[in-house]
Amino acid sequence: MITFAWPWLLLLCPLPLFIYWLPKKNDAQASAALIIPQLIESSSVKATNQEKKKAPLIILSICWLLTVVALSRPQWLGDAIDIPTEGREMMIAVDLSGSMQIEDMELNGRTVNRLDMLKVVLGDFIERRVGDRLGLILFGDDAYMQTPMTFDRKTVKQMLDESVLGLVGRKTAIGDAIGLAVKRFDAKQKSNKVLLLLTDGQNTAGKISPEQALELAVAKNITIYSIGIGADVMLQESLFGTRRVNPSSELDERTLTKLANETGGKYFRAKDSQGMSQIYQLLDQLEPIEQEQQQMRPLTALFYWPLATALLISMLYFLALNLPSFSRK
Repeated sequence: MITFAWPWLLLLCPLPLFIYWLPKKNDAQASAALIIPQLIESSSVKATNQEKKKAPLIILSICWLLTVVALSRPQWLGDAIDIPTEGREMMIAVDLSGSMQIEDMELNGRTVNRLDMLKVVLGDFIERRVGDRLGLILFGDDAYMQTPMTFDRKTVKQMLDESVLGLVGRKTAIGDAIGLAVKRFDAKQKSNKVLLLLTDGQNTAGKISPEQALELAVAKNITIYSIGIGADVMLQESLFGTRRVNPSSELDERTLTKLANETGGKYFRAKDSQGMSQIYQLLDQLEPIEQEQQQMRPLTALFYWPLATALLISMLYFLALNLPSFSRK
């Protein structure tokens, strides 16, 4: 819908008509002038002269109208967009250590590694978090902020999809990931701070231990939901035949449970893609999406369209008037 910021300026549109209707000073002189029959113009010549006088008047009137419309600042009022009235910040910390390449997950009937499964299921969860500010941390030997806090869920999901194994090392720095999240949360004092920690191992790297990071999280009122990824049983081929192994033997469930319980969160165990989907559905219930929202309608300025049109018409008219004189030279 088109609106005008200063619609009262449109009252200036008929101004050229008032100027045109003003009495001319030489009207009386023209009526009193001596009329010579030989110099009386024919009706066809008069019509031609009148048409020549009307052309610039019409062109100038159009330019005037376009200029007045531009001055009134036309704007396009877009569709309403929901804005959350109460902020929630959710930081997602994803483990990219070497063990995430273990292919013990089933997705759509085929066996995939843990990271590929996580990208698909976590991507659906990200798309549902309308109104939340999301951030993405990737951790291995160290923890890195991949996406700062943003309402742009599409960018967060894209950055998750583009992550690759070994990007930040082969080890697991759980403490550093929590510490980085605490640092990024600290600037926001009035929001609900939630950290979603996804890992398949134990802390084997980093400058901060999980216990130290836990103290920081408790001090900053950050809720941690930890998710342990990995199947319990996996068939492994060897020279001696097929044997059953536990691919999640290095998963430190005790520490992950402690991190969640002491911050008011919860620990989850994801053994397959279906279990992971159920965890995210439960998280939607534990941390519901904000429903009470305000709306805003974006404004797009349109004044440059009539202004550019008026400038183009005036330039073409100027060239049309001066082209004969240029050609004679």
